[in-house]
Amino acid sequence: MSEPKKAGLLRYLKEAFMFRWNLLIFGGAAAAAIVSGHADIALPLVAAGEVVYLAGLATLPRFQGAIDAKVRAEERGLKGPSGAALQQPRVDARDKIMEVLKSLTEDRRARFLRLRARCVEMSRIANAVRGETRDSSGASTELRTPALDRLLWVFLRLLLSEQAINRFLQAADEAAIDKTLGDLQVRRKKRADSVGEANQADDRIIRSLDDSISTAELRKENVAKARNNAEFVATELDRLENKIAAVTEMAVSHTDPDEMSSRIDAISEGISQTEQTIRELQTITGVQDADTTPSILDTDLSPQRTVQTR
Repeated sequence: MSEPKKAGLLRYLKEAFMFRWNLLIFGGAAAAAIVSGHADIALPLVAAGEVVYLAGLATLPRFQGAIDAKVRAEERGLKGPSGAALQQPRVDARDKIMEVLKSLTEDRRARFLRLRARCVEMSRIANAVRGETRDSSGASTELRTPALDRLLWVFLRLLLSEQAINRFLQAADEAAIDKTLGDLQVRRKKRADSVGEANQADDRIIRSLDDSISTAELRKENVAKARNNAEFVATELDRLENKIAAVTEMAVSHTDPDEMSSRIDAISEGISQTEQTIRELQTITGVQDADTTPSILDTDLSPQRTVQTR
């Protein structure tokens, strides 16, 4: 077997010098030497110490072995079996969409697919009105703008947000929280009456009860906020669904592609509040912001490829 590849002396010296503790100590020593008033003496001493450190560490077999392993790992990550450079992994648009779809309940998934299918159908009708027989130009091209994909992507993520909030509300027993809060307040009043007003600040039990009451009140606030978010998300889903349907119908009733495209962009720009709500709910939904919106209308989401979850 061939001997494992060595990183080389220059790489050993570089890794030894770039070690964070060495940079910290070396930088601090150099700064101290400069402000000491005897830089002509102190700086050469600091440099000599650094050279001794680099020479000692770079020649240690254990250190060299660690750097050699690091270099080999880097090469394996950048090259394939044939030695060809590999591109960084890229999340496929379909995978991104399917990740959300598979997380949805069947009724929510069906609602999104129906809306997307309507967009595709309106595209075909618009093409037919214009005498087009292929799905490659005309209104369909205008329909497949990034703005419309953005609307559909927001709608899909809103469905996931709605599902997560509803699960939270089902799990949160608001009646039990109210009962707990009421019991704590009664206990706190009884304890306060027994110790007297002057001693309440120093009473450990009262402090503990006060903290428990604050926690219970916070839980009530969380439930109230979740209910408010649920109402907003449900309203936004209906609004977006109507907007998207209206946009797709424009392809049939409007002959000016520029006018239709500008209307789509205007609607898309009006959903910033919705996207902000989605970001605030990310800790619940688990769906992170994507750098780019996936091309939903151009992605194959045919039923035979869709993985159903229960």
